[in-house]
Amino acid sequence: MAKIVSQTKSCTVNPLRMSQPLGASLAFMGLRNCMPLLHGSQGCTSFGLVLFVRHFREQIPMQTTAMSEVATVLGGFDNVEQAIVNIVSRTKPDVIGICTTGVTEIKGDDLDGFIKDVRTKHPELAHVALVPVSTPDFKGAFEDGFAATVTRIVETLVEAPEPGTERDLAKLNVLAGSHLTPGDIDELRDIIEAFGLVPTFLPDISGSLDGHLPDDFTPTTHGGVSVAEVAAMGAAAHTLALGEQMRDAAAALEAKAGVSFTLLQRLTGLAAGDELMATLARISGRPVPPKYRRQRSQLVDAMLDGHFYFGGKQVAIGAEPDMLLNIAGWLADMGCTVSAAVTTTTSPVLELVPSDEVLIGDLEDLEHRAEGCDLLLTHSHGRQASERLGIPLFRIGLPMFDRLGAAHQVVVGYRGTRDLIFAIGNQFIANIREPNVDSWRTLATSQPDRIDAPPTAH
Repeated sequence: MAKIVSQTKSCTVNPLRMSQPLGASLAFMGLRNCMPLLHGSQGCTSFGLVLFVRHFREQIPMQTTAMSEVATVLGGFDNVEQAIVNIVSRTKPDVIGICTTGVTEIKGDDLDGFIKDVRTKHPELAHVALVPVSTPDFKGAFEDGFAATVTRIVETLVEAPEPGTERDLAKLNVLAGSHLTPGDIDELRDIIEAFGLVPTFLPDISGSLDGHLPDDFTPTTHGGVSVAEVAAMGAAAHTLALGEQMRDAAAALEAKAGVSFTLLQRLTGLAAGDELMATLARISGRPVPPKYRRQRSQLVDAMLDGHFYFGGKQVAIGAEPDMLLNIAGWLADMGCTVSAAVTTTTSPVLELVPSDEVLIGDLEDLEHRAEGCDLLLTHSHGRQASERLGIPLFRIGLPMFDRLGAAHQVVVGYRGTRDLIFAIGNQFIANIREPNVDSWRTLATSQPDRIDAPPTAH
């Protein structure tokens, strides 16, 4: 069991952590025809907007209440009211997600009370769903904001079925954590539908942030799960919660609508893939399709091919808790040693990370602990540390702004795990120093029995 340590230094250097409002905004972007609204200064929204645009390379809908110093002191109701009225009149959204920021949380604005007052003053807005969520950026991290938002969406939009209503046994709710890419969600949808189930993903960023060209321009999200589909989640037979961060949302859905849930903490790796398939077979009452039995066989073969290059390697990882457990657990399965593990916030899963210690810190801490490692895994802000240490970097998480295709990266299920073995295994191979005349002469003198090159086939 990993020991959890919190950094106590006076300042953060090269931050790993991103704020709660950004996580909340990403969750709202998984709703169809939605406009995320940050209740704070213009700078808070501008920063998040730039970060998402650089990562997804897509149009990102985000608005702000544009709080000034005076408005912050006097209270932000007028700004919230004006922002909501303007957004509805100009963009005609189905839902507006309102996230607090540090400045309005410090002031103590009662966002829930603001929304009630707006409803009273503007009955013409009754057709627009308003979902407020508290996301102070001076505590917690990206994953916390995402999780709190999904829980609030469930509490606000899901409708409890009438007593005696029969549940749709083919319908499956899927609560997707922030560590899943649009590509991951597409892969999971294909797997679930192969079992004859009809999944409803919340949030569903595969529809809004997957990089497709819409037929018409829209200032709001142009894909994702609709308000009506979210409301109908209470009639499903079961809920699949993906990642520990989705536990509270799944519990809220169970409490409100009586839908039982299964939590899967990992989706990458052979055992994790087996658990996913077994869970879907149990829920659907169907056997695992032949397609995925073959994919499992391909994954096992890839593990055999790759274990020569993974075995004994030391790796350093910096990521949000659920992603940290998912990737670190898989690397440990492949024979790697997780020598350094740094994360952003507290979570029950941190104790399960296969490392002696997990530090809640920043990328400076990761750099110090990664010396002598064979691979560094974190988002694009780790590239300077990679260069200084002379260690190859494999980019995971958000933001990933110096590579194409971040939204389509797939690491879940048998196929995603297989492709991840190839991607990281090839990085290990590319870092092997080929022997030359001088190194062979030195080796022959000092270690005549050593074999430099690993075998290339099992």
